[in-house]
This record gives sequence, structure tokens and C-alpha cells, in this order.
Amino acid sequence: MRKIAVVGLGYVGLPVAVSFGKKHKVIGFDINEERIRELRKGYDRTNEVENNDLKEANIIYTSDKEELKKTDFIIVAVPTPINKHNQPDLAPLLKASETVGTVLKEGTIIVYESTVYPGATEDDCVPVLEKYSNLKAGEDFFVGYSPERINPGDKEHTFETITKVVSGQTPEVLDIVAEVYGSVVKAGVHKAANIKVAEAAKVIENTQRDVNIALMNELAVIFEKVGVNTRDVLEAAGTKWNFLKFSPGLVGGHCIGVDPYYLTHKAQELGHHPEVILAGRRINDSMANHIASSIIKQMLKKGITVVGTTVNVLGLTFKENTPDLRNTKIIEVIKELQDFGLNVVVNDVEADPVEAERFYNIELKKKDELRRSKVVVFAIPHNDYRENKVDYLNLVSEGGIIFDIKGIIKDSDIKANQSIWRL
Repeated sequence: MRKIAVVGLGYVGLPVAVSFGKKHKVIGFDINEERIRELRKGYDRTNEVENNDLKEANIIYTSDKEELKKTDFIIVAVPTPINKHNQPDLAPLLKASETVGTVLKEGTIIVYESTVYPGATEDDCVPVLEKYSNLKAGEDFFVGYSPERINPGDKEHTFETITKVVSGQTPEVLDIVAEVYGSVVKAGVHKAANIKVAEAAKVIENTQRDVNIALMNELAVIFEKVGVNTRDVLEAAGTKWNFLKFSPGLVGGHCIGVDPYYLTHKAQELGHHPEVILAGRRINDSMANHIASSIIKQMLKKGITVVGTTVNVLGLTFKENTPDLRNTKIIEVIKELQDFGLNVVVNDVEADPVEAERFYNIELKKKDELRRSKVVVFAIPHNDYRENKVDYLNLVSEGGIIFDIKGIIKDSDIKANQSIWRL
């Protein structure tokens, strides 16, 4: 069996390392020394891995790249974000490739899991590996690609229970990659025709979701003007056997709101303007402004003073039941409301207050620090908000408005003199 290392121990890399660590000895590498110290103590700040699983896994956590020399199967799982111009930022991936290259030995297989555009592994990463190792890809070492499918906060669809797409530089390498992943992934593996196919498969998974959510968001705007409840419409339409069940909402995070830009970047580089994908991105990126504007409009309609009024916003992470604050779109709603002169108070039962302060300059308030206000926004449907919604609804003062972005509040939950707005 190959000697395995995982480079990058974040939301993707750690679950991968732990799954392998339950059956094999694994080197877990990350440049964040604080992260390494926490993992050595059995603490995962992402909440993606249970404490018992951390204890079970045979992993040597390190920030010393020399430890990678002891392995011959290196999985790279680092972030691939976008910059402020919505262009792919491969800096973390190329830096990781540089690190691996400096310790690379002959016969090693490097498998990338980071989301990229088709061709990035061979065209962007391999030259870096060759430069820093003085070895030749396809002769001295080999590469593969196996797209990550980690869904933060999802305890049902995990690394081990989702079919793993694998690819390799040669048929022989593909067989090895499939065998290594197959040793821990219970759902089995799918051998892609080549590395580019595997890269493309990953990037279109989230592009498809993005476009479908964009359609729901556009429909929500239309139905609001028509005067019908979007959720009621979708419930009715959903009774048809082949109706795809998507819902409107803010699209943030490190996947759905990012991955399509990797595909559109490559398409434009090749001379094709991807109209449908970019249209979907424009719609989804505009929803924060739409929600903030709707809050102001509803306040004015009800005669609630805008400037100086306190708004309680429940939820800051990019999605429910995860502390992940990366690329959250709620912050755009908050900033827009602040620009209108509102006093925005934010609570999030999952997020790390230190990270909220560091990333967005937001001071998270605890539940018992929240005061009643005329406006309460149920932004992210964490389980705590769902299960204790009566407590949170008590934060809405007489004649106040509830803004329910994800449709977790029923009409029967609100008082007669209160009103509700839903996306």
C-alpha cells in the first residue's frame, strides 16, 4: 500500500486525512501551525470531523515539509478561491505544488483535489512540480486528479459515502489511484477517462447548481411582484415527478459561488463567452442587494424609521450548520443595511467570533445579548434557529417585521400585528 500524505487540512483535507487515517498511517501537512497544534490536541475548529474520529485516525500532524519525503502518494487539498475581479486565484495551489516539488522523490503520485478549470493540473501544477523537483512528470513522478465533494456541515454525504471520481496520468497510475481511494471510500470509485474530464466534472457539478438556484432567485423576484409566495409555488410545482427541487437564496461559500468562475475563465480564454453561466452568476450575486433593498422597502411601508433602527440578523456563515464564513453573502446584506444607517446586530450560533471579527469586523452577539427590535432577519437556517424559533421570534417587537430568507417560519408562528417577508 502507498504511504499517504494530505497537504492542506481544512474543510476538505482533514476529512480526507481522517478517513485514510482510520486504515492507514497518514502524514497530515498544513502551513498553519496553529491549525496543527489544535489538531494534535484533538480539536477541529471546522466541526467537520467528530472528536472520536480524530482520536481513531493514525495521523502525524506537521508543518514540516520534510515529513512528506516519507510518503509516495500525496493528496493536495488546498483552497482555490477567486480574487476581487472574480478571476481564479491559483496562488495557494501553486504554492502547495512548490512545497511538494521541493521534497518530491521518484515514483511518487500527486493527486489534486482542489477545484480547478480543465487543464490546470497538467498545464499549471505540473510545471511547478517539475521546476522545484528537477524531475520529469510521466517518467519520474506522476499526477492524478480526484475532485473533492465535501459538503460542509453535511454529516450524511461524507468523504466515505460519496462516489469518488478518480483520474490518472496513465492507465497504470489510474489503477493505483483508484485502489488507494477505494480502500476507504465505501461508495466506490468512478474512473474518469482522463484528468481533464475529472476536472471538468467537478466544476460543472456546482455550475449546474448555481444556474438552477439563479433561476429560482429570478422566479422569486418575479413572484414577489406578482404577489404570490415563492415557496407555495415551488411546493405545488414540486408535485410533478421530474421537477427539480431547488430553492432561492444567497449563494456564497467556497464552491457554488466560486467554481463557475473557473469554468467561465477557461471558456473566455479559449474565445467563448458563456452567457448562461455568467447570467446565473449575475443573478445570484445581485440577491444580497435585493434582500437589503426589500428590507428597507418593507420598513418604509410599515412606517418604521430606517436610520438608527436596530436590526437583529440571525446567521453569518455561508450556509446552515457550519462555522464556515468564507465568501458568505450575508455580509453584503449587512453592509448594505449599515449604509442605510441601520444599527445591525449579528448573532451566529455556529461561527467563531474571532474569525467573524478578523474576516468582516463583525462583533457577534450571544443570544442573551440580543434585544427586541422592529426587524429580525432569519438569514441562515441553523438548526438552533429552527428548533428554538419561538425564542428568536420573541425578539420581534410589537408591529415588527420578520425577514425569512430560507423559509423556516410559518404564518402560524407569527403574531397578528407582525408581518413577514420571504424570499
